[in-house]
Amino acid sequence: MGKYKRELTEELIHFIKQQKLFFVATAPSDEGRINLSPKGYDSLVVIDSHTIAYLDYAGSGNETANHINDNKKITFMWCSFEETPLILRAYCFGHILEKDGDVYHQYMQKYFEEIDPKSARRIFICDIEAIQTSCGFGVPLFDYIGERDTMAKWTEKQLANGNLDQYIEEHSARLEEKFPLLKK
Repeated sequence: MGKYKRELTEELIHFIKQQKLFFVATAPSDEGRINLSPKGYDSLVVIDSHTIAYLDYAGSGNETANHINDNKKITFMWCSFEETPLILRAYCFGHILEKDGDVYHQYMQKYFEEIDPKSARRIFICDIEAIQTSCGFGVPLFDYIGERDTMAKWTEKQLANGNLDQYIEEHSARLEEKFPLLKK
C-alpha cells in the first residue's frame, strides 16, 4: 500500500543518495506523449526536504524542458534493486536554470562542483509537492557494475570541437514536431 508524505525524510534522502539509477517523467498539457527517461551519473542532488536539483545533459531531445515550460510538472522515481525493497516517487513542480546564467553557475559551483558547467544543458530546480513510497516487492535484484563512460566521452569530444551548443540547439525541437501524433 502506498504511503504519501509532503516532504523527504532523512531516511528517504539517504535512500536517494544510495541509488545509482533514477527515472524522470514529464508530460505535456495536451495530447502529447509522456516522456520517461532513466538517468544516472551524479546528476541529481537533494537540496533540502522540499527541493531537488537535476542536472540535464545534452541528449537526443528536449522534451523534459518543453514539458516543464508547458505545465511545470515533473516526477522522479527511484527503486531499490538491493535486498530491502522500496519504490519512491517525488511529484514536483520544476523550473529551469538555463545554461550560462549567473544562478546556473552558482548552482553548478555549490551542488555539481565536480562537473564542467559547459558540459550540461541546464539545471531543473524541482519543488516537491508530494512524496509516495510503495513496497517494491516486484522489483528484481540487480548488481551495480559501474557507470557507462559513453556520454562523458561524447560530451568531451563535442566540447573540444566547439559543437556542444550547436548540437543542443539542433536537437531542441519538440518530439511532436519531429513525429506528429497520428490523428484518428
